[in-house]
Parts: sequence; C-alpha cells; structure tokens
Amino acid sequence: MTFKTRLLAVAAVGVALALPMSASAHRGWMVPAFTTLSGDSAWVTVDAAISNELFYPDHRAMRTDGIKVIAPDGAADKIQNAATGQYRSTFDVQLTKPGTYKIYTASNSVMASWTENGEVKRFRGSPEDFAKQVPAGAADLKTIKSSSRNETFVTRDKPTLEALKPTGQGLELVPVTHPTDVIATEAATFKFVIDGKPAAGLEVTLIPGGARWRATPGEIKVKSGPDGAVTFTLPEAGLYWVNATVRSGADARGGMGGPPGGAPGAAPAPATPLAGDGMSASYTAVIEAQRP
Repeated sequence: MTFKTRLLAVAAVGVALALPMSASAHRGWMVPAFTTLSGDSAWVTVDAAISNELFYPDHRAMRTDGIKVIAPDGAADKIQNAATGQYRSTFDVQLTKPGTYKIYTASNSVMASWTENGEVKRFRGSPEDFAKQVPAGAADLKTIKSSSRNETFVTRDKPTLEALKPTGQGLELVPVTHPTDVIATEAATFKFVIDGKPAAGLEVTLIPGGARWRATPGEIKVKSGPDGAVTFTLPEAGLYWVNATVRSGADARGGMGGPPGGAPGAAPAPATPLAGDGMSASYTAVIEAQRP
C-alpha cells in the first residue's frame, strides 16, 4: 500500500466516523435478485436481513415466517425454499403469472392503558386481541397504535397494479410511477397514504446501496404535498432503500410501566397510564432504478 493510499484510507475512516448515527442504524430490507424479468414460470431469489449497512448482511437475518406475497391478480401467493442463516435469510418466489408481485411484511399493534376498579391496567398486542381484552367504554382509555410495512416488487413481463392496491391500514405507497418502472435520471412520483388518506407533509428518504464505496450515504430527502405525492429523481441506476415514518400524539416507544430488568424475585413495578393517545406508522421498500 502506497503512502497516498494509506492517507486516503485514513480519510475515508474519518468521514465514516463523522456520519450521523442514522446512517448506521439497523434497517430491514428485502432485495430481489431481479426486479424485472420475463419468461414463463420464472423464479426470483430474495435476500432479507436487518443490517447496519444497506444491502450487506452484517447484523441479523430477517425472519421469513411473516413474509407474504401478492400475485398480479391480487391473490395471496407464497414464498418457497426459505432458509435462515446467521445474518441473512433467503427465499424464492415463483412468478407463475405475468405482471407485478408485491413481496412484503406488515404488522399492526396496539398499546393501551385504562382504569378498572381504581387500578391502572395495561395492554400490548394485536388489534384483534385489543378488541377482545380491553373493555368497551373503559375509563381513562389511552391508546398508541403502531404499524409497519416492508416491501419490494418484482415484475414479470409488463407492470400491473392489482397487487399494489392499498389496504387502508398504516402508511402505504400508491404508485403514480410504477415501482419497477423507475428510470435513473428521470423524474418519478410516488403517493403515500396513511390509513387510506393522503399523507401530507411526509418526509421520504431514499438511500442508494453501495455505501461502503462512498464517503457519504447519498441520501435524497423529499417531502410530500397535500395529496401525499413526492417527486424525485434518482441519479444512478441501482437499488435504493425507501423509508418514511409518521408519528403523532404520545410517544409510541413508551414502555409498559416501570423500569426494565428488575432484580430477580422483585415485585413487578406498578402499571402506569399512557401519557395520551398516539400513532406511529413506518414504511420501507427496496426499489431499483433502471438504466435510462
């Protein structure tokens, strides 16, 4: 290694250490080997992980039991040949029909507190269990609703829209530009909705892969208009991580009451009420900008 090369290496390390913590946070992603392909009964292999560095498995594998597929006709499909290693999971999707497939995970949960017979009660679980376990009309009821979605898209032959219809739950992407038809150096538009309504004023971040070869993350940040739409231009072909988060009301990270990790045998800390009603929703996707 030459003296000049050593200097460059030291400078690169210094820049990396100076990057904000958000650039190295654990981020989930699903990366298909191809986002567009053709041929009868084609297959695509997908890598899935939660990592510090985008698209390089360096933290832990993503579980595959919650990964779902919607086929081009809107019917539920499935992943096949799933395998989970230390840092990465892999699975296959068979593209038996022409059109666009959505590969995704989605979760919804509720935290709640209420008063019953003078005592604070707490709940954390699914919306279905909330409806069963929390009394209707409970006194002093406060809730924090959380949802998250992680998606990627693969098109066989021509892009279609049936699999991309929003569910009306949480933060979702509604294509204006089709997510497998984004072209580098050309303007593209996505629309975001929260519980089916336009997500106005939403900050959306797009980060290209390959950060290990760049001195900066290369983040692109855009903000949605009143209709929830964002327009952006990706500078180069390749994979991009898309992320947006909405929070309102009480802090959705609130705990269940009392400090964690009490001494063995100690009585559990008394439950405390939530500060107020709140909502947290996040959206993540991996898209590919095609060559012009």
